[in-house]
Amino acid sequence: MTENRKLVSQATNLVSLIGYQDGAVVSRTIIDKEAGTVTLFAFDMNQGLSEHTAPCDALVYILDGEADITISGKHVRLKKGEITIMPANEPHALSAVTKFKMLLTMIRS
Repeated sequence: MTENRKLVSQATNLVSLIGYQDGAVVSRTIIDKEAGTVTLFAFDMNQGLSEHTAPCDALVYILDGEADITISGKHVRLKKGEITIMPANEPHALSAVTKFKMLLTMIRS
């Protein structure tokens, strides 16, 4: 968390805060509070997260590349600059169409 103190009260380019790694999904937590979390992810090509559920609503914002997201069986393709909301307790999965970076904001109620 000490590293994130450098982000306070200054302009920061989100895309530059996380890098791609071959064959991997990389994450960096920016904020972790009782009310929710903000996490950066970088997915290499052919990487993803298998279907799962989360107990809170989540907003996905694509910072770079393209991703396929399935939410309760509905397919959504997101490109740089686009968002979607994954409702709490609904199954969802993510996969890289290209390498992609996303900002995930989870809100606990």
